[in-house]
Amino acid sequence: MHPTPLRRGFTLIELLVVIAIIAILLGLLLPAVQKVRETASRMKCSNNLKQIGLAMHNYHDSNSSFPPSYLASGAYSDGATDTAPGWGWGAFILPYLEQDNLFRQLNLAQPVQNSSAIQTFLKAYACPSDSPPPAAFGVPDAFGNTVAQAAPSSYAACVGGDESDTTGPTGMGVFYRNSRTRLTDIADGTNSTILVGERAWVNANGIWAGAIPGAVIKRGLQNPCPGGGAGSYPASVLVQAHSHLNNATSDTDGGLDDFSSRHFGGSLFVFADGHVAMVRSVPADNANGTFTSDGIALQALGTRANGEVIQGLDY
Repeated sequence: MHPTPLRRGFTLIELLVVIAIIAILLGLLLPAVQKVRETASRMKCSNNLKQIGLAMHNYHDSNSSFPPSYLASGAYSDGATDTAPGWGWGAFILPYLEQDNLFRQLNLAQPVQNSSAIQTFLKAYACPSDSPPPAAFGVPDAFGNTVAQAAPSSYAACVGGDESDTTGPTGMGVFYRNSRTRLTDIADGTNSTILVGERAWVNANGIWAGAIPGAVIKRGLQNPCPGGGAGSYPASVLVQAHSHLNNATSDTDGGLDDFSSRHFGGSLFVFADGHVAMVRSVPADNANGTFTSDGIALQALGTRANGEVIQGLDY
């Protein structure tokens, strides 16, 4: 009989070496997987904005203007309590996003909050890199009381640059309260004028339906601006922003009325000619309160007919 050979197992040192090699391989693989995932999310977000831009143009073809940022029937007071009925641009373009059935459920003569259809989650209004809830959430008033349940949005219409208040009665951008901007009104050039851009829901809890009277947009849980600033902003900001900052990290209003995204290095925008582009981040103004050169260029992209010459900002 031949002696049974001894079976040699892993020594502790060999086992630790194998574990270390596996950990190194996983460490090398994870960034690649994350990069592929983010690339796919960015492409989906870009496609969302492309479809929004196409829907805007189809609306323009049918109505001889772009839709209003939000529709208000009464006199302007504060952009907070005077926004009724409040239906926003995201509601008006639904028929051009293959959402005819949903659009027919809306009664545009009634206040936004009266329709349960605003609770419908739409993938076209959600960036995959963002983390909005996949269902309706409670939109509160300034005291935290729920005014309505509404589905989230990762996108906002542009009212202009810092000169245009997001709670104001008008704006220098394509969209503002009761706006009816035509392509011929965009004297600055359609290829350099923003229609709609990203505003990450995790930074500011926007919705697609409109400016719910008496409601506020709340600061998101992943908002990078320091605490102590604004925790909410009035109803009109639920659907619109201005091109002051992009991915704000230092702003007394928490960047709630600015554009933002969860992409690396910038945010995606659709322009008035329909093209989509990434605009790099403008996280803050200069320490003395003046605008940075990138900030000035970003504001110029937000106006429709202000005559600026855009320099310095890659997009």
